[in-house]
Amino acid sequence: MTAKIIKGQCQCGKNQFTVSGSALFRCLCHCTICQQFNQAPFADVSVYRSDALDLTDCQHVDFKAYASPEILQRGRCSECQNPVIEFLTVPLLPKLVVLPNNTLIEPTTENACGHIFYHRRVDDIDDQLPKHSGYLTSQTVFSAYMLKGLLRK
Repeated sequence: MTAKIIKGQCQCGKNQFTVSGSALFRCLCHCTICQQFNQAPFADVSVYRSDALDLTDCQHVDFKAYASPEILQRGRCSECQNPVIEFLTVPLLPKLVVLPNNTLIEPTTENACGHIFYHRRVDDIDDQLPKHSGYLTSQTVFSAYMLKGLLRK
């Protein structure tokens, strides 16, 4: 059986990529960094193993770490300045890629696991998903989703 291939790109199309297979998980992050980076009230992202990604060229992506330690490199298109891709490197774990779902040509229909950093929300969200507040709780929940996804694969 062949893995599903999903195409993605930044808003202007300068950066194009494909990702194969299913996401490890999808979440909605309300942290202030995600709000700033995505220029939105929250980030709707899916996390994949980096080996599932085929990004032919990163020369049109400007990467920046917004916090220490610099384990998450967030990339914007150098042309349209929209979020394209994020690389997450956690010691002792496989490298991961975080993709804003609005960059996917066929956005995932996978249900989000929940909201994290909900205490930083701009607006209340009326859905049935779990809402996790507080830094430590949100980081723990993100890590649990990540580990569960990695163990599932």
